[in-house]
Amino acid sequence: MKFDQLTGESLPRSAHPYRRLAVIGAGAYGTALAHVAAQDGTQVSLWSRRPEIARLINETSQNAEYLPGVQLAASITASDDLLTVLRDADAVMLVVPSHALRQTAREMRAVLPPGIPITVCAKGIEAGSGLLMSQIIEDELPGHTVGALSGPTFAKELAAGHPSAATLAFSFDQADRLDPENSAAARMAVTLATPAFRTYLSDDLVGVEIGGAVKNVIAIACGMMRGAGFAENTRAALIARGLDEMKALAEALGGRRETVTGLSGIGDLTLTCSSTTSRNMSLGVQLGQGSVRSDCFGGKPTVVEGEANAISVTDLARKLYVPMPICETVRGILHDDQPITESFARLWSEPIESEPRAMSLTFAHPTALAEICTVEERPR
Repeated sequence: MKFDQLTGESLPRSAHPYRRLAVIGAGAYGTALAHVAAQDGTQVSLWSRRPEIARLINETSQNAEYLPGVQLAASITASDDLLTVLRDADAVMLVVPSHALRQTAREMRAVLPPGIPITVCAKGIEAGSGLLMSQIIEDELPGHTVGALSGPTFAKELAAGHPSAATLAFSFDQADRLDPENSAAARMAVTLATPAFRTYLSDDLVGVEIGGAVKNVIAIACGMMRGAGFAENTRAALIARGLDEMKALAEALGGRRETVTGLSGIGDLTLTCSSTTSRNMSLGVQLGQGSVRSDCFGGKPTVVEGEANAISVTDLARKLYVPMPICETVRGILHDDQPITESFARLWSEPIESEPRAMSLTFAHPTALAEICTVEERPR
């Protein structure tokens, strides 16, 4: 560690960025991250499953379908061929939907250079196995250092240069702690650093990934209540208690509660629960307004991560005996045809509990089973 000779204070360490980065996934977020990384001279290769998207990026430096209106860094090259994108890479960012992560990793196996670090940007818990996204990569691509990037970052704002921040988590072994400047975490952090984007480092992969998975489910709950006509008190309560559910699940899996109070937890949760730019929030609003699922998003097939995660998150929580009443409520509405008003009435009339866990008190709620009145029925 270096010290200032005048003040004796420690000086920031220096780390070298990766110069050849492969970004797997040319959706909105993958394209935005490729654009961010390319701004400091990093050579970025962007993979799209659809050849027409790759061709248009190369011809126009735009991804008009997923990130319209953003002029991308001219140094970005795109391809639909994994070998072309990966063969010279020093590091990889995986930015595909959570349900496609395992299959994409399998396709990468034969062409991925040995030993290079992989940063997972997908958010979720795998259905059936209960594995986190980083654990899927460790399963499919052994021999690689695996990390995760998560935080409050809407793709278009990130690409447009609005000041943004996220958490970058990697497991730190003894070698990383003795030589942190050369750790994958430090090198990836400086690779992504721009005047408008910064990352904070963490060694708590579990805590970071749980925040990313659960926040989508809580956002659907907030959207439902907004769509049903309820206001800011309700949203604030769902965010606060949803954060507690995130903390409990992270801790049960060996993560740290404090991680969930950072960018990848409360930061991402607040953003996702506050704007219909989030597809999770938007889905909830439409359902709360009375739309049937097939009519949401104008009837267009739209992947909403929290929809599937409502099952995978609660399945995992049930195995660990972690109560997650908000997530269970969302699951019941989305997948068990339970009505929104009655479901939230049950949630609000659950036993009265103490908020500090140390108090460990529970009392029956006097209005259990009473329904929350609709907007029209409320006193004016």
